[in-house]
Amino acid sequence: MADIAGREDGIEAVRRFRERTGLPDLIDVHTHFMPERVLRKVWAYFDAAGPLVGREWPISYRQEEDERVALLRAFGVRAYTSMLYPHKPGMAEWLNGWAAGFAARTPDCLRTATLFPEDGVEAYVREAVEGSAGIGGARIFKSHLQVGAYDPNDERLDRVWGLLAEAAVPVVMHCGSGPAPGKYTGPEPVGRLLARHPRLRLIVAHLGMPEYVDFLDLAERYAEVRLDTTMAFTDFSEDFAPFPGEATARLADLGDRILLGTDFPNIPYAYVHQLEALERLGLGHEWLRAVCYGNGAQLFGLAGAQGQDPNPEDPDPAR
Repeated sequence: MADIAGREDGIEAVRRFRERTGLPDLIDVHTHFMPERVLRKVWAYFDAAGPLVGREWPISYRQEEDERVALLRAFGVRAYTSMLYPHKPGMAEWLNGWAAGFAARTPDCLRTATLFPEDGVEAYVREAVEGSAGIGGARIFKSHLQVGAYDPNDERLDRVWGLLAEAAVPVVMHCGSGPAPGKYTGPEPVGRLLARHPRLRLIVAHLGMPEYVDFLDLAERYAEVRLDTTMAFTDFSEDFAPFPGEATARLADLGDRILLGTDFPNIPYAYVHQLEALERLGLGHEWLRAVCYGNGAQLFGLAGAQGQDPNPEDPDPAR
C-alpha cells in the first residue's frame, strides 16, 4: 500500500511541475529498457556499487517492465528511449533486435539501437537505421564509452559515424568521466571524433559530467552537438560532481540544444527530482519547455517543436 501511495504522490508531483511550467508532455531522451536478464545484471551491479558506479546507488524504480512503461505515461512522458549497450563483442546486434521488438509493441518509445567496435558493425547499424518491413528504422543510438571501454575513434567505427551523420540519427554517448573515469572517457577522444565527423548529431549524456565545461565548449564549436541533462544538478550528483555555477549562463545560451534525460529507472531518487533540479536553475519556464519538450520534439519531428509555444500566455516573469 505504501508503494502505491508513493507512486501516486510521484505522479502528482510531476503533474504539478508540468502544470506550473506550461508543459502538456515531456520527452525524455535517456531512459533504459533492455532485455530482462540484462537489466537484472545491471541492477545487481548497481546494488554491489561496482567500480564503474563507485558509491551506494539504490534503484528507485525496480518494477516490472509494463509497470515502468505505465509509470512514464502517467508522468506525461510522451516519447522516451530504450537506452541499452553492449560491454563486449557479439551483443549489440542481439540487443538491437530486442529494442526493435520493444519499440514495435511500445509505440511511445523511440526505436533505439546501439553499437560496438567489431567486425560487422557497419552492416547491423545500417540495418537498424534502414529498418525492415513493418518496423521503422532506429530513431536514436546509444554509445557507452565507459561500459564498453572502447575508443570512439576506433577505425571499425569510422564509417558507422559517417553513416549516422548522413542519416541524421542522433547518438547519445556516455563520454564524460562520471561517475568513474574510463580509459576512453573525457572530451579529448570526442573532440577528435567530431573533428572528422562535424555533422554527427551527438548527444552528450549527463551533460558530460564531470567535464561539463569542456563538453559545453564542444557544443559551442559544433552545431549538431547536444547535451542531455541526465542526473545533472540533482542533489545526488551535486555531491560528487557539482556543476560550476559560473557556467549556468552558457546553458541558457545553448537552450535549444539541451535535452531532458533522467536515467529512469536506474536513479536513486524520485523522477520529479530531476525536473525540479532543472527548475531551480532559475532559467525560466520558456527554457524549461524547450529542454523538457520542444527541443526533443524538433529533433525527432514530433508535434510541438521549438517555436510552437504550448502556453503562449504564460506570465512567467523569467521569460
